[in-house]
Amino acid sequence: MFEKVNPVHPDKVADRIAGALVDLAYAKESNPRIAVEALIGHGRCHIIAETSVYFFEDEVEKIVKRIAGDMEVDLQLVPQDTHLAENQTGKIRCGDNGIFKGMPVTEEQCMLTAIAEDVYHTFPYDGKYIIDKDKLIICQSNALSETLQKMYPDAQINPLGDWTGGPDVDSGATNRKLGSDMADSVTGGRLHGKDLSKADVSVNIYAWILAQHTGCPIEFCCAIGDEEINGISYSQIVETARLYIKSIGGFEKFAEWGLVRPC
Repeated sequence: MFEKVNPVHPDKVADRIAGALVDLAYAKESNPRIAVEALIGHGRCHIIAETSVYFFEDEVEKIVKRIAGDMEVDLQLVPQDTHLAENQTGKIRCGDNGIFKGMPVTEEQCMLTAIAEDVYHTFPYDGKYIIDKDKLIICQSNALSETLQKMYPDAQINPLGDWTGGPDVDSGATNRKLGSDMADSVTGGRLHGKDLSKADVSVNIYAWILAQHTGCPIEFCCAIGDEEINGISYSQIVETARLYIKSIGGFEKFAEWGLVRPC
């Protein structure tokens, strides 16, 4: 059983805005320190960023407009906490406490993600999808149910009828769709809107990659300030995550589909 949402679901739009701001931070500094929260809905976008990098308001507004459309932007920038900043002085150390479990992606999860991508390419609007063995549910906004039924004749289509969706119908918040982004993997934190020093990003990615390579669950726990996790240097974990993010096109692209990407 698995649920997937597409990149223009309101929660994913918020994830993408946060990811784009992390991309912008990395364009300004090689190793920025940043944590972003975004809340969107009904014509407004609220952003709080704890950041070592300064953003101009027009830079942020341009990102929001490109991803979410015409919205009023409420931006608050604050510096990173002094103790957190000192933790990264001189060495790359773990930036979070947390527990992390990477799980291999199943055939069922891979299949639903591919279906979500296929529907999204035809109808690039808010959508969510569920699979449970032989049961497939497709809820796709701004699409005629009869058209979707022809595409997927055995699926249950839009149980409440045709609908619109989007951030004028429902609000969106960062990291509210971790089930869609991580499937059976587990995190004690969050996935989007943080730099690579944060375990919520790097250790989640590292555990997930190992799980795909080994076909087995991979579990880690760590504390802020750790220089090693299970005998693995934290710098190695960060560089592995950095290469993964680079390979898929950045943090905004990472936010589109999460760790369960189209297969």
